Amino acid sequence: MIPLRDSNPTRRFPIVTVALIGLNVAAFLIDRATATTEVVDVLTPYGIVRAHRFVGGLAQHYALIPGDLVRDMQGAWLTAFTSMFLHANWLHIGGNMLYLWIFGNNVEDTLGRPGFLLFYLVCGVGAAAAHVLTGPQSDVPTIGASGAVAGVMGAYIILFPQARVLALVPVAFFSTLMEVPALIVIGFWAVLQVLNVGWLGGGELRGGGVAYAAHAGGFVVGLLIVLALGGRRLASRARGGGYYSR
Repeated sequence: MIPLRDSNPTRRFPIVTVALIGLNVAAFLIDRATATTEVVDVLTPYGIVRAHRFVGGLAQHYALIPGDLVRDMQGAWLTAFTSMFLHANWLHIGGNMLYLWIFGNNVEDTLGRPGFLLFYLVCGVGAAAAHVLTGPQSDVPTIGASGAVAGVMGAYIILFPQARVLALVPVAFFSTLMEVPALIVIGFWAVLQVLNVGWLGGGELRGGGVAYAAHAGGFVVGLLIVLALGGRRLASRARGGGYYSR
């Protein structure tokens, strides 16, 4: 189930959401432009295979490595922030930025611009902490905005559970466009993350290179923050108790 847009108007232009998307895209382009190719030996079921690995220029220095963070908390803590602005490929950044655009503008509209920026960063750090806790000795670099975006989705499901989301929904052997409540779209996504954490133990390698624990951690942090701030009453207060149309 892939969300494409929502039918939930905002009162003002989401400048922080757009700025975050711009920063992520800029970091990705710089990372690609400064990348290098490394020759590595990869262990496969058929033996050791020599392969070429594409390594981003920024990712070499600013990716989060759980083992480094545990061994040198003082020197590596900054990567909890920098890693959330780096991405592995076009599909990775495209998916994260799509979700951020769809759900971030309304959360920003509710929390306010400074509040939303702080909220986003806290969710990203919370996601990094969850990932480190599930694999504290891992030396696999971790990058991506998924944890912070998951926090935004956690906030959205509390604030606007009945908002309609246009999504690409798989049906039998084909997919169709359907308007689905945000509760179902985000809830379905959240259940998949939790199931994968339970099944894979948070292991990013066994999970096909996906840090599911970070997704689940960011989602829970975002959800809890919004609940602590008042839950759905936040959205009602932000909109003056009324409704907007477009």
